[in-house]
Amino acid sequence: MTSAIEMRKLTDVELVAALNDARQEAFNLRMQEVSGQLKDYSRIKQLKKDIARLLTVQRQRELAAQVVREENNG
Repeated sequence: MTSAIEMRKLTDVELVAALNDARQEAFNLRMQEVSGQLKDYSRIKQLKKDIARLLTVQRQRELAAQVVREENNG
């Protein structure tokens, strides 16, 4: 998954699962790099970007929920 548009279509649960999967894959790739078995170094860079996008979408949802709560209370 590389598109922010695709990431925004995910539910909150799917978003958390995708984030956990990406972090696990990044960890595995780092272990392969250390052991000298990594073949595709560009995948690490792509995963870092995907993780950042997922975190951004997650934060945007948190902020949107906060605005809605404030509007309902105010």
